[in-house]
Amino acid sequence: MEGTNVVILAAGNGSRMKSDLPKVLHEVAGQAMVDWVISAVEPLMPEQILTVTGVGAERVQEHLKGRSDFVIQEKQLGTGHAVLQTKDALGDKTGATLILSGDTPLFTTKTLEALLEEHSRTQNAVTVLTAHADNPTGYGRIVRDDDGMVLKIVEEKDASITERRIQEINTGVYVFDNKLLFESLASVGNDNAQGEYYLPDTLDILREAGQPIGAYETMDFFESLGVNDRVDLAKANEIMHARINEKHMKNGVEFIAPAQTYIEAGVQIGKDTVIEGNVTLKGKTVIGSNNVLTAGTRIEDSTIGDGNVITSSHLEEATVKDNTTIGPYAHLRPKAVIEDEAHLGNFVEVKKATVGLRSKVGHLSYVGNATLGEDVNIGAGTIFVNYDGVNKFDSKVGDRAFIGSNTKIIAPVNIEDEAITAAGSTITDDIKKHEMGIARTRQTNKSDFWKRMPHKK
Repeated sequence: MEGTNVVILAAGNGSRMKSDLPKVLHEVAGQAMVDWVISAVEPLMPEQILTVTGVGAERVQEHLKGRSDFVIQEKQLGTGHAVLQTKDALGDKTGATLILSGDTPLFTTKTLEALLEEHSRTQNAVTVLTAHADNPTGYGRIVRDDDGMVLKIVEEKDASITERRIQEINTGVYVFDNKLLFESLASVGNDNAQGEYYLPDTLDILREAGQPIGAYETMDFFESLGVNDRVDLAKANEIMHARINEKHMKNGVEFIAPAQTYIEAGVQIGKDTVIEGNVTLKGKTVIGSNNVLTAGTRIEDSTIGDGNVITSSHLEEATVKDNTTIGPYAHLRPKAVIEDEAHLGNFVEVKKATVGLRSKVGHLSYVGNATLGEDVNIGAGTIFVNYDGVNKFDSKVGDRAFIGSNTKIIAPVNIEDEAITAAGSTITDDIKKHEMGIARTRQTNKSDFWKRMPHKK
């Protein structure tokens, strides 16, 4: 919004997370928490987004480079002290300043926009975003007068017994008149249980100066969830995954068990795709229409066409065209390409290889650094031996070739169209069209060998 600046507080050490990773970089549904915050405020078209960093500042700044400007809070002395670090950048500006925390990933643009509109309508010195909490433990309480006007926000550690019973809580999101913000911050003290400079203390200062203090209550308490530990993080993930799944269901995707389906924010899914429980879709995955993904399937950064059935399989950086059947327990690794109507069976692994149109890799096989043509049949237990311990080599199998079970193809090898390998062969040389390659020792039977075997009594 015109004349609005945004301050994101992201300097805390997050000690309760018990992690070396800065708290705001912990992920919710595949994105760092602070990414969700930035994504919520960017559509508001603010004049500037300014993130206050502290612990892990370099990592946070590197992560947000290009999406925010930064200031550093060298010592973590409270939220008021953190905002004060932005004075050089914002102190002389007019208009509104929206302040929120980098560990609150669930706020939506719609809610923040409504808060800004309420602030503009009422011309308050500050408008606080509040919510009703059935269990307000851990949150600052909103104290109002008999007319419903906001008197103050009291932190739980400093609240009286009566104040602790209040169920309207501070979400930690504020919109200030920018000039009044920095004027009131200059008067904030640290005479409290934590010895910190609290941003909410500016409300007392502004009220005593005769400035109007307002509040806007969001209808969704869960938007206000702040992440302080791993329990909160799990809850935030649960809520965000439910939102994402609901969006896909409204767009025509069928979920058998949505509460047990984990889809990250960047995933795209076409209509009439059916997804069973315990499916995980991550990264920049794009899935077309009319697919079936059964329980246990995990797909990362892959592109899936239309009409495929993927059964309990793992795909990463792979491309699957249309009308294929994959699995169960297939593993497609980076640069695997599966063409239309191909089939991969039980325990098949494909890496940096193309499986051609209508070709079949039945089961228990490894296809690496290879190109398979159309209508190829790969027998069970086939291995493309592509690595000599130093370098990897490519092999090619032509159209309609038949590779017998338990064949080992020692790359580089070129097997031409309609060629055959005998089961159990170790193929080291090229095979011409219509030839059969056979490479195994002749069978020898040892008579009466049973008598040499030790036998249990």
